[in-house]
Amino acid sequence: MTRIGVAVSAIFAAGIGLVALDAAPAHSTALAATAEPAALATGPVHLVTAPKNNEARYFVREQLASINFPSDAVGVADSVTGSLALDDKGQIVAADSKFVVDIRDLKSDRSMRDGFLQHRTLETDKYPTVTLVPKEVQGLPPLPDSGRVSFTLLGDLTVRGVTRPTSWMVKAFMRHGEVRGTASTGFTFDDFQIEKPKVGSVLSVADSIHLVYDFDLVPASGS
Repeated sequence: MTRIGVAVSAIFAAGIGLVALDAAPAHSTALAATAEPAALATGPVHLVTAPKNNEARYFVREQLASINFPSDAVGVADSVTGSLALDDKGQIVAADSKFVVDIRDLKSDRSMRDGFLQHRTLETDKYPTVTLVPKEVQGLPPLPDSGRVSFTLLGDLTVRGVTRPTSWMVKAFMRHGEVRGTASTGFTFDDFQIEKPKVGSVLSVADSIHLVYDFDLVPASGS
């Protein structure tokens, strides 16, 4: 999901369009917990994005000229595809792990912001996607058949052709192979060499961008 603020509307703008780090994520898609016993899953895991319920959002704090107080610019990209594979030791299988966000349809509540981000900040005609390549998981417990898990995902995020290592906080709920949850990270415009938007209607834009990926992953065919 992620040149990003009003720039970030255009990222993940990847992960994968973005608001200040002090802004809270809009919502979580975690499944409701059940009372059934949680058996531990064993063996390798290969998950792919479900047809629905996958979207990347960016949050960026801005001060509009028409409003007397700061507000959050929030953009959403709902075209997210990819997969995550772990071996029987819980390590990332690099060849089968990658997420791609199409940011050409990144949308916020202001069409002028979206147009500026796409054509000026993110240049989506040249860089239509944002990608995340998972590299390592930290703090991943034994996976339950049903239950909640939290861990840290380290991966390389690419925005506008610039790749940087990122750390994501992941909270997920597993139920019979399906995994739903939220992954979030933060960075600055400078981290990805993105110029802050400068337009008359925006008095200021915060340095920080918050990127959130709401995911719904299901077992890959044959896994």
